[in-house]
Amino acid sequence: MWEEKLKIYDALIATNSNFKRKGKTMPYTSVNGHMFSQLNKAGEIGIRLSKEQGEKFMKEHQTTIFKSYGAVMKGYVLIPEKMLSDKELLSSYLNDSYEYAKSLPSKSTKK
Repeated sequence: MWEEKLKIYDALIATNSNFKRKGKTMPYTSVNGHMFSQLNKAGEIGIRLSKEQGEKFMKEHQTTIFKSYGAVMKGYVLIPEKMLSDKELLSSYLNDSYEYAKSLPSKSTKK
């Protein structure tokens, strides 16, 4: 099951040349030192959105916050199972997630 989700996650990341999957045991994407998506050990995909967009996403898609290794991932939403087959919609949200993370102050320039 996890391997199937990894294939879905990899296919999703391949939709945008700006995205590069990192991590061997905990696949994720990041920009400017900020993660914006992750595949957890349960095979669930989480994406990082602004507070407003995250609340709207959870309401519209009847989902919840994303957890990884038992920890609540602040600012992340859980991608519902039923959405995994809609690559175009997922790609759009992942792009929003990327743009949001890109708008955050770069961790390499923080003092």
